[in-house]
Amino acid sequence: MLIKFAVQDFYEDREFKNLSPKTITAYKDILSQFFGFCLEQEVLNVQDITVNTVKQYLLHCQKRGNNATTTNSKLQRIRAFLNYMVECEVIEKNPAKRVQKAREDIRIDVFTDYHIKQMLNYYRRLRNREHAFHSYRDHTVIITLLGTGLRLSELCSMKWTDINFVQHTMYVFGKNRRKESIPIAEKCIQELSAYRMYCEHFFGKENINEYVFTNRENKPLTPNAVQNVFKRLSKIMNFRDVRLSSHTFRHTFCQKCIHAGMSTFAIQKLMRHSSIAVTEKYSAMWGNDLKEQNEKYNPLNHIDI
Repeated sequence: MLIKFAVQDFYEDREFKNLSPKTITAYKDILSQFFGFCLEQEVLNVQDITVNTVKQYLLHCQKRGNNATTTNSKLQRIRAFLNYMVECEVIEKNPAKRVQKAREDIRIDVFTDYHIKQMLNYYRRLRNREHAFHSYRDHTVIITLLGTGLRLSELCSMKWTDINFVQHTMYVFGKNRRKESIPIAEKCIQELSAYRMYCEHFFGKENINEYVFTNRENKPLTPNAVQNVFKRLSKIMNFRDVRLSSHTFRHTFCQKCIHAGMSTFAIQKLMRHSSIAVTEKYSAMWGNDLKEQNEKYNPLNHIDI
């Protein structure tokens, strides 16, 4: 079977299985690169893909500057594609299974209390009439990310109806495309409640958008828009020891919970990790100084908001 037709069948199968558009796009990006490499090597059929073909492709990626994490992600996508080819009986065995993952140098960025205070103080100083909306919104974005550990996509899809201000809970449409309920710290609830009142005053109570975070035109923020907010903030803060991104807030939330002594099971539920093995990886990395920590579970508890 020609690789060109096989990858198209694979995309359709992923869509049929209702994978998220983001995941399908990732498959298309990686497999199109792999397909292009195979063409250069004159490998046209799926049956002609060998262990060496996959290894040569990953080596090619390394020479082009891909780190171990990136090449391992590409290997995972190629394995999934070839697994599908085995299911369809196009090939008998998956050659990518015999290719070992590269050893990763694990470095996970987290914010210190100093970083957090600097960012929040910056937005507090900007709360004049000209910058009030953006500063208040972005301040609340940081509080929400830090206080919940939400992913970027979850933050942007969050609606006011998802938040129970009485029970201090929130429904999250997560990575596994299921709605799950998580508890929210009281400080975070207070900030979101105050921000809602501000939005009602800014846009008019009858005009408030169903989505929590919007732009000045009252349209929902996209993940790209939030990333641009953090890019601008990164230039202003000029932190040299940490990457300023939404996922760094998520990692910080996880680290603070581990340092405070929260159980691995509880952290898995709050982070919505599909496997507890992922949570255990973080626990192994950050769980060495538990006795030295005197914080409570939520990272907002010692931050002046």
